[in-house]
Amino acid sequence: MTIEKKMDGKTMTMCVSGRLDTLTAPDLEKEIHAIEGADALVMDFANLDYISSAGLRLLLSTHKAYAKKGGMTVKNVNETVLDIFEVTGFKDILNIA
Repeated sequence: MTIEKKMDGKTMTMCVSGRLDTLTAPDLEKEIHAIEGADALVMDFANLDYISSAGLRLLLSTHKAYAKKGGMTVKNVNETVLDIFEVTGFKDILNIA
């Protein structure tokens, strides 16, 4: 998994590529916790191939944390990841653009 970060005003965009699973979720969690000065978070999943339950848990906790600020948006979700969001009910929880 690779993570590219870009700050635009008070919005942090994180482009996540590869697999978000048990092995890589802790790395993304560290990057999210290291964000300073952002009120909103955009997760760009254009190049995300797979997400496991560990990745879903991280998204849920991050969504809750940013709901108290400017919110979290997930964008560029491919069909495979969107299917996982639909089956797990995350499509109704997350703000997917």
